[in-house]
Amino acid sequence: MTNRQLISWTAAGLAALFAAALLAGGALLLCADGKKDGDGYFTTASHPFTSSGYAVATSDLDVDEHGPGHLLGRQVYGHLRLTAMAHGGRPVFVGVAHTADVERYLAGSAHAEVTDVAFDPFRADYRAHGGTGRPARPATAGIWTASAQGAGRQTLDWKVRRGGWSVVVMNADGSRGVAADVTAGADVPLLAPLGWAAVGTGLLLALVAIALVVVGARGPSRSGSARRPVTA
Repeated sequence: MTNRQLISWTAAGLAALFAAALLAGGALLLCADGKKDGDGYFTTASHPFTSSGYAVATSDLDVDEHGPGHLLGRQVYGHLRLTAMAHGGRPVFVGVAHTADVERYLAGSAHAEVTDVAFDPFRADYRAHGGTGRPARPATAGIWTASAQGAGRQTLDWKVRRGGWSVVVMNADGSRGVAADVTAGADVPLLAPLGWAAVGTGLLLALVAIALVVVGARGPSRSGSARRPVTA
């Protein structure tokens, strides 16, 4: 085996290894993308969130200012879809606002802050906030980037943006005793492009590996032409 063959076959093996990893990863991403619902969202099951106070609010959902959206544009974050239905048929409110605005709105009023959620089995951990005040009716707060309210199942669609955000669920009339079933969904727009990019790059590397194998399989090239026998 010549040095050229050793180098070619080693490079071919590395290219094939990376190609296999990219093809497998791309296939997984495309398979996951195919599991979106009819509206193009990954959606959780419906789970109950409750508070004896005036609201259930999430902790700060920090969309990194220096994350991928900073480099690739806002479309990288996609959309968040929330649906909420209050127990007992009461009109419900669900809204998204900057965390600082939510904290000011709920300051001095009893409410529950969701600090952690587990899904298998479902469990929500809360931090209780006390207070004697009553917040204004949520629809009049003027802080919401997106919101929905009414009787029955309410759906909110929000274009995710950079910053610190909180989701709030309340009774539409602002009364105490919140109990609602909530589902969350996200469309994850980069999933399919990343999957196809990985598959395409993997195929390209596979072709490179094949070419390197062919080069390595060739014997050393002959230099010069064969000498003719000398005749007298």
